[in-house]
Amino acid sequence: MTNSQATVFIIDDDADFRDSMQWLLESTPYNVESFASAQLFLDQYDGRSGCMLLDVRMPEINGLALQQLMLERDIRLPVIIITGHGDVPMAVNAMKNGALDFLEKPFDDEVLLRLVDKAMAEAGKRFSEQNEQRELLDLYETLSRREREVMQLVVTGNSNREIAETLGISPKTVEVHRSRVMSKMRAESLAQLVQMHSRLEL
Repeated sequence: MTNSQATVFIIDDDADFRDSMQWLLESTPYNVESFASAQLFLDQYDGRSGCMLLDVRMPEINGLALQQLMLERDIRLPVIIITGHGDVPMAVNAMKNGALDFLEKPFDDEVLLRLVDKAMAEAGKRFSEQNEQRELLDLYETLSRREREVMQLVVTGNSNREIAETLGISPKTVEVHRSRVMSKMRAESLAQLVQMHSRLEL
């Protein structure tokens, strides 16, 4: 992920605050986009990497509800919660839900900029992991039903003979399926196949 691709998404219903954040963040190498509501963000988000500055108290969909919706939609943007003094308990809940940090208004610009840099470093890591997960799932989708059955039995420690007895096929046929699984999954060892299976959360 390059800085030119990374975006800071600002979600806050206060237009003056959005404008001031936009102005401040234009001094950074990141793209900046702002939204007046959580729904506008959800309608327009296109999967780009980056981080989010999120107001915890908003009408209709508040910050906590947006966090939940992002989890459901597998949107893995690191979130920095922006909160007023009375909203600290909500901000603490947001942290429990996976927010990276929270800032209480008014805050120091330099503190925010440091947090954004930290969030962008985390975003790069998450984006890379998400791409790897998608590639792994694409490989798994190329397996036939029988190959998936063999893979499941292989990674749980069954021998070729045990797999053959379980599936009612010959050990030789198991060897063929096992070889195809290793090839299609691009696994160089049984240990790597076990790790892949674990990451697929099957």
